[in-house]
Amino acid sequence: QVQLVESGGGLVQAGGSLRLSCAASGRIRSINTMGWYRQAPGKQRELVAAITASGSSNYADSVKGRFTISRNNAKNTVYLQMNSLKSGDTAVYYCKADWGSFYVWGQGTQVTVSS
Repeated sequence: QVQLVESGGGLVQAGGSLRLSCAASGRIRSINTMGWYRQAPGKQRELVAAITASGSSNYADSVKGRFTISRNNAKNTVYLQMNSLKSGDTAVYYCKADWGSFYVWGQGTQVTVSS
């Protein structure tokens, strides 16, 4: 069984930075894509950024130039560096890992940006 454990969320003022981490553990052979999603109250869960094992990444338009996704394949860990945070970034952030036809979600970590 594969589990994802997220960390790094919290409260930050607008313009500040946070770094999220997500570590996968369990019976993992090779994770393909790891990504970050977020869900604000009353809204659907949306993709923030994703990165493949080879390092190809994509971002939501709303975070381009402010957020950076990276990963350490040896540690099965993905990171999300969030800079210039805005109140609109407030949400629960979820990590997701995909391999083959399987995927797993993390439990989520709250990010709150105060204006």
